[in-house]
Amino acid sequence: MIVEQIWTGNAYRNFNYLVACPDTGEAMAVDPLDYEKCLAKAKDKGWGITQILNTHEHGDHTGGNVPMIEATGAKLLAHANAGSRIAGVDQGLQADDVVKIGSSVELLVLDTPGHTMSHVCLLSQTDVPALFSGDTLFNAGAGNCHGGGHPAELYETFAAQLAQLPDSTLVYPGHDYITNNLEFTLDREPDNADAAKLLEELQANHDPDRAMVTSLALEKDINSFFRLTSPTIIARLREAFPDLPDEPTPKEVFLKLRELRNSW
Repeated sequence: MIVEQIWTGNAYRNFNYLVACPDTGEAMAVDPLDYEKCLAKAKDKGWGITQILNTHEHGDHTGGNVPMIEATGAKLLAHANAGSRIAGVDQGLQADDVVKIGSSVELLVLDTPGHTMSHVCLLSQTDVPALFSGDTLFNAGAGNCHGGGHPAELYETFAAQLAQLPDSTLVYPGHDYITNNLEFTLDREPDNADAAKLLEELQANHDPDRAMVTSLALEKDINSFFRLTSPTIIARLREAFPDLPDEPTPKEVFLKLRELRNSW
């Protein structure tokens, strides 16, 4: 499997992806908003785009569908319940479906509600797994729930699915928010040395066109939304929410973090 991360450079800071089979040159475009850059990269690599995958229905992820299909004839895949909000879906996806690209690439579909209720992530079936996480999991952060989602569902996605993946899993999100998210981590957990060190490094040399790819192990060290039992996070939350229970549950911590992040 070959992954090309494509930095759009737009105001929304989108990442698009091409996932290719090295044996056949067939490729899937993931959320190809900047279809021109995706098509140019595929041409440069000698790949043929045969499928498009939308992780969810928001326009900054679906906006390139029509011209991409016109240029390639690719089939459009999305969550089975997103068809009424994404025009022209050819295949509706459900949990545990397997999307095949060419002769050697297989991606397991995860049904990951929260950011929206019709969101999928894709997990590569490779020795080192890769997670194409859309707007569910960001580097050092979690998706918001303003556009048709729900924080409680997002917590369940994190706790029951994402946190259970192998620590070696590589994270390919839908946007470049890493520096801002690290600043939030340090606002909530100022003694997080790993987050502080990484932020310092990225402030010196961060280039989204050659973005750092984090692992799930690193996310568990720097992402507040995985660090729900941190004494510092809980103590800081109590400053903002004095009625927080003495021993809050991970879900209570997650929901309060998400509430703070909405206006931070």
